[in-house]
Amino acid sequence: MGGRPADGPDRAAGLRERLRGALPAAIKARDAAAVAALRSALAAVDNAEAADAAQAPPGAVHADLAGTVAGVGAAEVARRRLSEVQVAAVVRAELAEREAAARDYERAGRRHHAARLRAEAGVLGAYLDGADPSG
Repeated sequence: MGGRPADGPDRAAGLRERLRGALPAAIKARDAAAVAALRSALAAVDNAEAADAAQAPPGAVHADLAGTVAGVGAAEVARRRLSEVQVAAVVRAELAEREAAARDYERAGRRHHAARLRAEAGVLGAYLDGADPSG
């Protein structure tokens, strides 16, 4: 996968949309490092957007049964919406985790695993830098 800057409508798309849009191409190309990095980053972003349980309405808990709710949809809480800066921070954290793990594998003599993690970090880094590695 090359690394040239994205232009046109793709450049205007958010980081999450660019990551999501790149996944099918990485799967089709059988690029294991890109697929692993993209899936992991997208899952981390989705997890970061999980609903905050503290926002559940106070009357939503059934009085007699712990951990249950009273009424249909009574405990439903909207998912968080991350800003573009927050999405980039999540992806940056994923990149940092891979770099740290690669260093650990390198110290342990597992160069193959370190190289795989560095390749994944490179994919994420290219998207953070505004490049589209698939193009």
